[in-house]
Amino acid sequence: MVTMADVARRAGVSAATVSHVLNGTRPVLPGTQQAVLDAIDELGYTPNTLARSLVTSRTRSVGLAAPATGNPHFAEILQGVEGTALEHGYGLLIADPHDDPSHERTVVQLLHERRVDGMIIAPSPAPDALLGYLGQHEVPTVFLDRLVESPAGSGFRHDQVCVENTAPMASLVTHLAERGHRRIGLVAGLPGLSTTAERITGYRHGLARAGLPYDERLVAHGDSRTDAAEAATHRLLSLGAPPGALVTADNAMTVGALRALRDRGLSVPDDLALCCFDDFSWADLFTPRLTVIAQPSKEIGATAVRLLLERLASPHRESRTVRLPSAFVHRTSCGCPSGAPRGEGPEPESESESESEPESARKGPES
Repeated sequence: MVTMADVARRAGVSAATVSHVLNGTRPVLPGTQQAVLDAIDELGYTPNTLARSLVTSRTRSVGLAAPATGNPHFAEILQGVEGTALEHGYGLLIADPHDDPSHERTVVQLLHERRVDGMIIAPSPAPDALLGYLGQHEVPTVFLDRLVESPAGSGFRHDQVCVENTAPMASLVTHLAERGHRRIGLVAGLPGLSTTAERITGYRHGLARAGLPYDERLVAHGDSRTDAAEAATHRLLSLGAPPGALVTADNAMTVGALRALRDRGLSVPDDLALCCFDDFSWADLFTPRLTVIAQPSKEIGATAVRLLLERLASPHRESRTVRLPSAFVHRTSCGCPSGAPRGEGPEPESESESESEPESARKGPES
């Protein structure tokens, strides 16, 4: 087995210098560093990660707990997390909490017991047990996509990254209202999530801006799942006065809504106009093409890694919440002509950072 001493002899340096190159513990002259890297390649040396972690108290690994299965948005977030982690020399351990608070607490503990240097988590609607564990063990943590509040007086400092939700959702509603729609339904996400609350707020703001009343019967929760969104859409379409336009609050629920519309033989946008929060790779391939709010999903993941590395470097710095802009992508499911230019609509909001906590079927437009 090739050892660090073998690499040092081939490169003509000390074993300590090889260690500094591998661990980044001290600056090394570029020429010396290249000699060490060349020797590693020539000899096929593989560092002993376990032994290195015992010396440095770091495993150069990150734990990711997010509902990554079956949700294109989180699949893209995962790509952003993994790519940026690898770019900085960190490996990734992944678990899916399934938005179940008890399972979430279990998988986070299992990841922590594997000595990850820090955690990136998309929290469930009831993260109290999770926050208690993370705070008790002082785990460096970044929450992504959904925001949480630390328990009062806990002293647990964490960072967060998400997108702007309220104004972009309002823009979808006002766009449909400008098309003449007066009954606009919403398939909302899982209750208890900050994204759900903020997007419902945006829906209400959009109605108010258009001079339309809020009717709670036009809001049905699809619980951020395809099957639940399908059932929620059926409930909305079964109203005595069903909506003539619909907004779905994430891409998994968009698929469920489209299934319900297909089951009822309804056509978009001829029978019902549709706008969606979340873009995904095949949204431009549907007939009609979907008008959406596009989130920078990969950048959410990449930003989460960068925040975690900052937290590891400065464990006691103040908490940060970063909000990234989302963009209105204008296609044809809203009922606009097929020649409408893509990208038409509100300008993307500028990136912002905030220390604040989360904000708590008929044919044609209605007259």
